[in-house]
Amino acid sequence: MSLVEVVVFLAAAVIAVPIAQKLRLGSVLGYLLAGVVIGPWGLGLIDQVDEVLHLAEFGVVFLLFIIGLEMQPRRLWALRKTILGLGGLQVLASGVVLSLGATWIMHLPPAPAVVAGFSLALSSTAFALQMLGERGELTSRHGRSAFAILLFQDLAVIPILALLPLLSVGHAEVTLLGGIEKTAKVAAVIAGLVVGGHYVLKPVLRVVAATRMQEIFIAMTLLIVVGTAAIMEATGISVALGAFVAGVLLADSEYRHELEANVDPFKDLLLGLFFIAVGMSINLGLFASQPVYLIELTLGLVAIKGLILAVLARRHGLSWAASRNLAAYLGQGGEFAFVILSTAVAGHLFVQAEADVLVATVTLSMVLTPFAVQGVAWFNARRAPAAGTPDYEMPAESEHPVIIAGFGRVGGIVARMLRAKRIGFVALEANPAQVDFVRRFGAKVYYGDASRVDMLRAARAEEARVLVLAIADVEVSLRTVHMVQTHFPNLTIVARARDRQHAYRLMDLGVTVFERDTFLSSIALAGDTMRALGLPRAEVERVQKTFKAHDEARLAEHYEVANDQERLEKRVREAAVELEALFERDELEAAGEQSGGR
Repeated sequence: MSLVEVVVFLAAAVIAVPIAQKLRLGSVLGYLLAGVVIGPWGLGLIDQVDEVLHLAEFGVVFLLFIIGLEMQPRRLWALRKTILGLGGLQVLASGVVLSLGATWIMHLPPAPAVVAGFSLALSSTAFALQMLGERGELTSRHGRSAFAILLFQDLAVIPILALLPLLSVGHAEVTLLGGIEKTAKVAAVIAGLVVGGHYVLKPVLRVVAATRMQEIFIAMTLLIVVGTAAIMEATGISVALGAFVAGVLLADSEYRHELEANVDPFKDLLLGLFFIAVGMSINLGLFASQPVYLIELTLGLVAIKGLILAVLARRHGLSWAASRNLAAYLGQGGEFAFVILSTAVAGHLFVQAEADVLVATVTLSMVLTPFAVQGVAWFNARRAPAAGTPDYEMPAESEHPVIIAGFGRVGGIVARMLRAKRIGFVALEANPAQVDFVRRFGAKVYYGDASRVDMLRAARAEEARVLVLAIADVEVSLRTVHMVQTHFPNLTIVARARDRQHAYRLMDLGVTVFERDTFLSSIALAGDTMRALGLPRAEVERVQKTFKAHDEARLAEHYEVANDQERLEKRVREAAVELEALFERDELEAAGEQSGGR
C-alpha cells in the first residue's frame, strides 16, 4: 500500500464517516460509502481491493479478540436465558428459513445455501449498538434483548467460520474421516493455546508489565493477537477463531482491561479499513443491471428476520412495541456476513457473482435500517399515546457502578467496604507487583493506568457512576481528574488527598468531595492518647468533633490564599490561636453545665 493510497483512505474516512453520523446513518455505513466512492466502481482511486481486504481482515481478528476478553463466565451466566433462548432461537430460525430462501430464490446448492442463510442471520453488532446508544435505548427492554442476541451472534460466528473449511473441501470430498480429522486438529491446536496461555502467557505478561513501559506492553498485546492468528493460519484454522480463544483465555486476567485498551485503537482503525475495503468491493453494476432483484432480496431479508425477531421477542415476554423495535434494529445483515462470504469465496463455496449479490443485499439492508427504526418509532408513538407507559425498564445500575483508581492501602479499604455491601466495582492499579500481591488474597483488581482515557473506556467508565480516586502520586491523581472531567462528566469523583496542598489542587479542579490521607486517623489517634491520659470519653469526643469542624472550615477559608505563602502562614497562625480559644470556651461551657447540674 503506497503513501498516496494511505492518504486516500484516511481522507475518505474523515469525510464520509462524520457525514454519515450527522445523517444518523452510523459509522459503518459511512465507511462503506467511502469505499464505494474511492473504489473501482466509483472514482477508481484504488483498485487493489483484495490486497487491502487481506490487511483489513486484522480488524475482525482484533474485534474477536476483544469479544473473547469480554466473555467472562459470570457475565454470560447472568444473561444465559436471553442469550441462549432468544439469541439461539433467532440464529437457528433465521438461518434455516434464509437457507431455504437461498435455495429457492438464488438456486444455490445445499452447502452454499446454508452458509448464505446463516451469514445473513447475523446482524451488525457495531451498527445496532451504536444506533441504540445514540437514541438512548440501550437500557430499554428491546435494547437489552438486542445486546443479548448480538452477543450470541458474535459467539455463533466462531463455529460458522470453523465449519467453512469442512464445507470448502468440495461437495463430493467431505467425508466423515476427513471431518473427524479436521475437528481433532482444531481441538488439538485450541488445547495447546489453552495450556500455553495458562502456563506461559500470564507469567510473561507479568514480566512485561513489571517494566512499566507502556510501549512494550502494547507490543506484547499485538504479539499475542498476531502471533495466535499466525499459529492458526499455519495450521489451516480460522485466524478469527484463534483470536477469540486468546481473548477468552485472558478474560479473567488482571491485565484484561489493559489489553482491551491497547487493542481497541487498532481494532477501530482496521475495522474502518475493512468496511472501506468491503465498500470498494461492492459491485455497483448489480445495482444498475438488477435493481429490482436486489430490492426484492433486501426487503425479503429484512422482512424474514424482522418477523422472526418480533415473534420470538413476544414469546420471551416483550411487549409488541418492544418487539417491533427489536425487529427494526436487528433486521439488517451484519459485518460478519462480509467475513463469512469472503472466506467462502476463497474456499470455492461461492462464485464471486453470487457473493456480490449477497454483499449488496447486506449493504442495502444496512442503508434501510435507520429508516426502519425511525418508522417503527413513529408507528409505536401513534399506537401508544404520550400519556401511556413507556416500554422502558427502570434505569439500570451498571454492573460496576464504581471504579477505584489505585489499589493501595486506601483503595483496598474502600473496596472491602463496597464488597461487604455488595456494590460492584472495577479496581485499577498501575503497579503490577501490587496487582499480583493483592490477587493472592482474592481481591479482584486489574492492571492498568487509570489516567489513560482508553483504559477507563475499557473499564466501562461511561456506564459507571462514581470514580474513587485513591492514587498516591499527586501529579497522576490530578492528571486523572482532568481527563475524567473532559471525557467522562457522568462520573462523580470522590478523591484521596495526600495532604493539604493536594487538597487545594483538587479544589482548583472543582473536586469538592475528598478526604485527606491521615486527617481522620490522626484525630482518632489523638483521642486514644487523651483517653489513655484519663480524660473522660465524652470530653474526648467533644474535642475531636470541635477540631474536625474547625479544621475543615479553615481548609475552605485558607484555599482563598493558598497561592500566597505569606498570607497563608498568617492565616494558619491565626487559626491556631483561634482553635486554642475555641477549646478554652468549650471547657468553660462544659464546666458551667456541670456546676449548673449540681
